[in-house]
Amino acid sequence: MAGGAMNKALTLVALPVLALLAACNMGGGGNASSEQGELAGARIGAPFTLTDQDGKRVKWDDFRGKYRIVYFGYTYCPDVCPIDLQRIMQAFTRFEKAEPALAAKVQPIFISVDPERDTPAVVKTYAAAFHPRLIGLTGTPQEIAKVAKDFAVLYNAEKAEGASGYLVSHSRTPYLFDPDGKPVALVPVDDPATPVDEGAPDAVLAFLEKWVK
Repeated sequence: MAGGAMNKALTLVALPVLALLAACNMGGGGNASSEQGELAGARIGAPFTLTDQDGKRVKWDDFRGKYRIVYFGYTYCPDVCPIDLQRIMQAFTRFEKAEPALAAKVQPIFISVDPERDTPAVVKTYAAAFHPRLIGLTGTPQEIAKVAKDFAVLYNAEKAEGASGYLVSHSRTPYLFDPDGKPVALVPVDDPATPVDEGAPDAVLAFLEKWVK
């Protein structure tokens, strides 16, 4: 992400989109069921084929039967992406120790929004730094554009004039999907605009304990 401010701006843009996508989760009385996450019924996600960190082609349906934590980011992200992934995977490691059978039913997935630089080899090194079970996926620019659209993720590469590199701004929407590939809820991440640390490992662990059955 291109810094916290840019990330916050894109998050604010993405939230109304997610609210619309999740509208069918609301019943006649306007209240979501306490047994459902805020994304239940949302039109998020679709079949895809991407390339994993070992250069193999992977389909969304290959993960059928597993809960899926899906995080969109990129390996050259200077700040927010590595912090989010570190905290999510720290919580997942604790979940593995406390509930190994349930943790075995969860597949964490990192999807790059920077396919030009994030080759399978680059993604492999990056994913391994956070957890051995974190799968990294990349693809062609066209494949990533379609997946981002299907998963309600906004992103944009921005290169300053005269700069040799570039940053990629994108929405910060880590998802939890159920074993059928249906969206459940947003994985907690910290909002720097609030005094509460919403994305602390304790919060993510409680989230996993609530939704993974």
